[in-house]
Amino acid sequence: MKHSNIFHKISRAVYNYLMFFLLVAFLVTCTTSLFISIFSSTLNFELTTENIEAAAKVTFLNVILLSILFTVIDAIRRKLTTEKITKHIVDAAKKVVEGDFSVRIEPVKNLGVDEKFSEIIDCFNKMTEELGSVETLRTDFIANVSHEMKTPLAVMRNYGTLLQAPDLSEEKRIEYAKGVTDGSRRLAEMMTNILKLNRLENQQIYPEITEYDLGEQLCECFLQFENIWEKSEIEIDTDIEEDVKVKADAELLSLVWNNLFSNAFKFTKPGGKVSVSLKTTESFAVVKVQDTGCGMSKEVGKHIFEKFYQGDTSHSSQGNGLGLALVKRVVDIMQGEISVESTLGVGSTFTVKIRRM
Repeated sequence: MKHSNIFHKISRAVYNYLMFFLLVAFLVTCTTSLFISIFSSTLNFELTTENIEAAAKVTFLNVILLSILFTVIDAIRRKLTTEKITKHIVDAAKKVVEGDFSVRIEPVKNLGVDEKFSEIIDCFNKMTEELGSVETLRTDFIANVSHEMKTPLAVMRNYGTLLQAPDLSEEKRIEYAKGVTDGSRRLAEMMTNILKLNRLENQQIYPEITEYDLGEQLCECFLQFENIWEKSEIEIDTDIEEDVKVKADAELLSLVWNNLFSNAFKFTKPGGKVSVSLKTTESFAVVKVQDTGCGMSKEVGKHIFEKFYQGDTSHSSQGNGLGLALVKRVVDIMQGEISVESTLGVGSTFTVKIRRM
């Protein structure tokens, strides 16, 4: 490999020299011939064979020297303006290949350097910045999944151990079996949500757009929680405008409403209130889901749509922090908008805007 590089460099130098030699020879020959022709015709000077031979030798020597000079100057120019920058880019790219996404290339400020190098460096720095962000997200995602799996697995293991006791009563057996079932259900739900979110983020789920009545869908999804609000004696308030048609993927949007309703009932204490409204503007169908639950701080509200983020850890056993991430992704795919207003200890209001027909 070393000998091959040396041969390549020598071949490149010889090639550059020959190119300059031919160029200089052509220019010198043309200008000298023109000069001699005008000079001899103007002064009626007759050139002899000896004079021409002597001039040709000097001219040829000048061509060789000028070619060498131009080759050296060009080599120095390339070294300073091209090869040095190229080496920086190659060295940085090798670090990226090795997994170092923190590498950055300093912008080029030397005179005579092609502006295209500045564009390449700028794109390279943006690429490494994005790769670093992706790597951070990947690491956090793996850490979060591992953390979320530990709790239900530990619960299932403990209950499984307790179930092996020979003198276990029927009541305790049912209780421990339910604990194992709940843990496995939570794991299954987490895996399902991870797969859904992954497919959504990688655009492997393509929306099936149909026209349908949004109010009817909201009512159908809301009624699925009837047992919960009756058991907890939660007050219900609905204000749903009739005949609101939208063009969207009904199955994907049902994920949005089910997650928002589930959170509303999960965080609302018995005797509280959950409200659902549907209004229209010129461009959007606006759905609001309001509860009188624990609410959240502004800091929590900034991260509420992030994967695995759970602002209220007291309810962590009832979810896995993926629901609102799914909601946000679905709303984005539908080219809609989602926002949250919340006051700690008072409650939260989620507002979803879906484009109308």
